[in-house]
Amino acid sequence: MQTSKKTQMLAAIDIGTTKIVSIIGQKNQKGRIDVLGLSRAESTGVKRGTILNIEETVNAIQKTVDEAWRQAGISNINEVFVGIAGQYIKSIRNRGYINRDSYDTEITREDIYALINDMHKIPIDTGEEIIHVLPQSYIVDNEHGIKNPVGMNGKRLEANFNIVIGQQASAKNIEKCVGRAGLRIIDLILEPLASAEATLTEDEKEAGVTLIDIGGGTSDLVVYYDGIIRHTAVIPFGGNVVTEDIKKGCSILHRQAELLKKQFGSALGEIAPEDKVVTIPGISGREPKEISFKNLAYIIQSRMEEIIDAALFEIEGSGFYERLSAGIVITGGGALLRHLPQLVKFKTGLDVRVGLPNEHLAGDAQQEVNHPTYSTAVGLILKGYQFYEREQKAESAIKEVKTDQEEEKQPDSDSEKSKASKSLFDNLKKTITDLFDDEDVEM
Repeated sequence: MQTSKKTQMLAAIDIGTTKIVSIIGQKNQKGRIDVLGLSRAESTGVKRGTILNIEETVNAIQKTVDEAWRQAGISNINEVFVGIAGQYIKSIRNRGYINRDSYDTEITREDIYALINDMHKIPIDTGEEIIHVLPQSYIVDNEHGIKNPVGMNGKRLEANFNIVIGQQASAKNIEKCVGRAGLRIIDLILEPLASAEATLTEDEKEAGVTLIDIGGGTSDLVVYYDGIIRHTAVIPFGGNVVTEDIKKGCSILHRQAELLKKQFGSALGEIAPEDKVVTIPGISGREPKEISFKNLAYIIQSRMEEIIDAALFEIEGSGFYERLSAGIVITGGGALLRHLPQLVKFKTGLDVRVGLPNEHLAGDAQQEVNHPTYSTAVGLILKGYQFYEREQKAESAIKEVKTDQEEEKQPDSDSEKSKASKSLFDNLKKTITDLFDDEDVEM
């Protein structure tokens, strides 16, 4: 497209366990997102965030892409941002350091590039790859808690990092499915980071907050404090296990269990009415079943408590439980379960609200989009614009380094000059982009 990257239309795909969503958005003059196209299809080839059936997933992607593109009235977008999650995503903490040549010279971006680059060299298990390197804080000569060390003087530069790791096979399968739909992935983005971008305020991130995105197959979690991502995790179960428990506990069909959960379900058994029942038609002419609201609620509460306990374990393990002044924000399709905020507050002791992706949507956005189910999709569009902003910063930094290097040593010919520039770009592009990947650390 010929338009500026700041105003061009961006496309994103959220590949979930229960749904696949394609979305097209564009920033307006006020910096908010106008949703131009949105389409959703049932996801049958994905389990717990992992693609298990390529053909079914490709068909669902193609269906949603065609509809979203039709709504937007365009056909020339063939690049997309895609979310990645799944039960095999994990995060680890690591610390790196470099010893600089002199106390008298200022710390530069190149010093930070060296630290970031080292994090990509840490040993990880076979079949894994590093998805994100998220700086936490910097240490200059034992001076802790520094957000931006550029320009400071010091001999030893250290940094704490949160490193997100995923399975190579999972990423390859996502790329394969999107590629077969005729699209190219610009960037794979961890889904809880996208959901957080769409639902959390800057004040919440600074005060300390945990986002829990309850999907169909997984529940994604991210902890913020002081405006920085402190911890990420993927809990390998979500709303589908609740539906499965209802199906087994009430001896009904899966689709009936899903409807029961959405229409009559509650996450608190104690306050469910005892005298209300819902009648479910019998299977193939058999006698109908009567299911009480209270029994249904206790089945749901039991499983939701397991999800909340797993989330609380991750929050406490992050070391930031006591600092979460803004409490917990729940989003995703599972957040719509009746009385769930009350249950989460009771189990965790923290304030709770339901997160809607309205923080950055234009005022006239479709009501359908402002729904917890679409938090990740909207967040992917926001992350897409941030990607281009980081890319511009990276290109500017590369140009500065190129200029400095060319002044020191000019190549003997145009061919050598081109070769030197390409080599420099290849070496710095990944490192610089990763540096700017955490927009909370200002450079």
